[in-house]
Parts: sequence; C-alpha cells; structure tokens
Amino acid sequence: MPAVDRSGTGDVAVSRDIGVLKAGWQYGSITDKIADIVLTRPHRWPWRLLFVTTLAGTLVFFGATAWLFAVGVGLWGVNIPVAWGYAIGNFVWWIGIGHAGTFISAVLFLLRQRWRTSINRFAESMTLFAASIAGIFPILHLGRPWFFYWLIPYPDVMNVWPQWRSPLVWDFFAIGTYLTVSLLFWYVGLIPDLATLRDRAATPFKRFAYGIAALGWRGEARHWARYEHAYLLLAGLATPLVVLVHSVVSLDFAVGNTPGYHSTIFPPYFVAGALFSGFAMVLSLAIPLRRAFGLEDFITGRHLDYAAKVLLATSWIVIYSYVAEIFTAFYSGDRYEIAIVLDRWQGAYAPVYWSMFACNVLVPQLLWWRAVRRHVAALFAISILVNLGMWMERFLIVVSSLHHDFMPSAWGMFYPTFWDWTFLFGSLAFFVWLFLMFLRLLPAISIAEMRQLVRESVEEAR
Repeated sequence: MPAVDRSGTGDVAVSRDIGVLKAGWQYGSITDKIADIVLTRPHRWPWRLLFVTTLAGTLVFFGATAWLFAVGVGLWGVNIPVAWGYAIGNFVWWIGIGHAGTFISAVLFLLRQRWRTSINRFAESMTLFAASIAGIFPILHLGRPWFFYWLIPYPDVMNVWPQWRSPLVWDFFAIGTYLTVSLLFWYVGLIPDLATLRDRAATPFKRFAYGIAALGWRGEARHWARYEHAYLLLAGLATPLVVLVHSVVSLDFAVGNTPGYHSTIFPPYFVAGALFSGFAMVLSLAIPLRRAFGLEDFITGRHLDYAAKVLLATSWIVIYSYVAEIFTAFYSGDRYEIAIVLDRWQGAYAPVYWSMFACNVLVPQLLWWRAVRRHVAALFAISILVNLGMWMERFLIVVSSLHHDFMPSAWGMFYPTFWDWTFLFGSLAFFVWLFLMFLRLLPAISIAEMRQLVRESVEEAR
C-alpha cells in the first residue's frame, strides 16, 4: 500500500492507479504543473522550431489545395482504372487514427479504467484533428469540391436530393456525427479546466476568453451533478461510434464487387485496424509530450505499458483479419480474389505489401516483452512503424484492388506524383501544428479528473 499523508493537507504518494505522483505533492501542485504549461511556461526553441516548420507545411498543404481547386484532380496520379489513390487512402488512414481518442475517452470511461485519465484529453484532441483532416480528402477528391454541399440533404426548390446509394453521402453523415459527438464530449470534459485557467490567468484577455469558454462554471454541487450526467450520456453516445464510423467507411469498399473490396470481413477488420493505428498515434504523441513538458509524473511507464498492451492485442485482431482474408480468397476458389492475393504477394506492389507485413505483423510482436514495453525509445519506434504500416495497408486496399481487377486489358499502374506526396506530408504537418496549438492553449491532461483520481486513491489507501 502506498504511503499516504493523513494530516489533511492533501499530500499524496505514489498510487497504483496513477502510478505517478511524487510523495509530498498536493492537489494545488497538480493544478500548477498542468496549468502552467498553458499560462506561464515560456516557448522554448525546440517548440518554436517545430511550430514554424509545421506551420510552413500547413501553408504548403492549403496552397496545394488552392492549386487543386484551380487545376483539378489531374495533378494527382489517379487514372483509369486506379481512380482512387492517395486521397482516399489518406482519408481512411486519418479517420482510423481518430478512433483511439474516442475509445480511450468513452469506452474506457464506461469501463472505469483509471489509467485513461492521464492520456484521454490529448487523445480526444487527436481525434478531433485527425477526423477533421480526414474529412478534407473526400471533398478534394470530388473533382468539383466547391459543390461539396450537394452531399447535404438541404431543402431546395428543385427537390434535388443526394444520391443515398453513394458512399460519399454515407461518409458525410458518419464523419459529421463522429465529429459532432467527439467535439461535445471533448468540450464538456474541458469546462472545469477552463474555469481553472480563467481563475489563474494573469491577463484580462485570457480571463475573458477562458471565462466565456467556461460557461459560468463555479464548481457548485449542481454544476458537478449536471456535468457528470452530461459526460456519462455523451460517453454512452460516443461508444457505438467506435464501431459505427469505421464500419461505414469500410462499406465504401465492401459494397462494390471489385476483387479485393467485396468482403464481409471489412467492417470488423477496419475497426480493429483503426484502433491499432490510433493507439500507435497515441504513443507517438504521448512519448514526446511527456519528455518535452516534464510530464513523466503523470504519463508514466505504467500508462505506456497499458497502451502498448492494447496495441499488441489489436495487432493480433489485424493479423487474424489478414489470415481470414487470404484463407477466404483461396477457400472460395474465386480466381479473381486469388489473383488479387497473388498480385499483392509478387506483383508490382509486392514491396509495399511485405513492408506492411513487417510493420503490422512482425514489429508489434516485440511488445510481448515487458522490457520493450517499458523502453520508451523502442516503444516510440514501434509506434511510428505501426503508423507507417497502417498507411501502407490503406494504400494497398485502395490501389492494388483497382490496378489488377477482372480483365488484363483493364489493368494499369498508379504512380504517385509530387502533389500526392505534398498532400500526405502537408496533412501530417497540419495535424502536428494543430496539436502544438492545443498544447499551448488548453491543458493536455485533465486537471479535474486527475485531482479526482488522486482523491479516490487517497481514500482507498486509508
């Protein structure tokens, strides 16, 4: 049992649940540590350098988007038969990354998993940023993106409605619902912390801005009661979205009869892959975050170990999906499905397939060893490789099935252009820039939930 100060001063020692707090820390110290990152911590040169670099990448991304509006999707490498390229692959990859935030925040909250407390806030923010970026790519892929509002069933005098059999319409509602619920869930959880920042802000502008955002929060009992009811309700609404959203995205492919797309395993396969890549991104963000801002006392080796275990578990679901997909193709005797599998193994995109296999199947098996799960550098490298492998998987699903379908006369190759790579790396820069802005404007760790966790741990220890 951890040593606990019983003098009533609020001092806390190391708890098994937080695994974090140093003996002698008080509740006020927790608030100081997290809030000062936003309110008083100076901008050091590594942060400034990364901020300027990602801002430049973001401007390039939006500049490329403006050029796409002017010239059209012909500047990409898409063609016939490969009419879907990097844009759709990036879309599926980004929306998958956003799944871990909802899973950590909603599902683990309902399951009363306390280890989520140190990582749920920035994971929720990651969800919002990734899902927003994902929503950009289908719009850019439309050809005439300025007419994207035609996907919305708005009343008009001509009674022209969206084509409900189009996956684009499904994606619009799936991403729109996901973003709306995730944004509400994220914002409601922020309200107590916004009030804390309001009360500690040194300038009138900051006090005014955080005060408006805090919605008059005063920490009264009725405020907490309504907050807890709203948070629980939103968690219940967000939980089905973990399964729903990426299942809808998978149906973009599964409803077609193209070999490599037409598969009933896609919905659970895509959901597992989304959690796999999402938790990898959580680790990719958590490890530099804890190092840069000295948050090792909050995001501990125990938290990284738990996230690594989830990453290992989801890797085996993904591996099962790979095996099931291959077995189904050969067991069915469908020559076209078999041809797709063989083409992925030894065709033009075979190097991408085997690189994906190494990143998604072999590398995660290192996590069976506890020493690897507790080795921060190794864990960071694994998370980066998993994200790379999941992007290659999305590329293979989108491109390899189209370039080699029914008739050899219709086969063709997809070669990414400079602009394909620009949109990929530009979206990455935009994501990192948004995350950096979030770190300097809002608390990366929930102050209210962390203090509640400390209080519960102290009471249990007594």
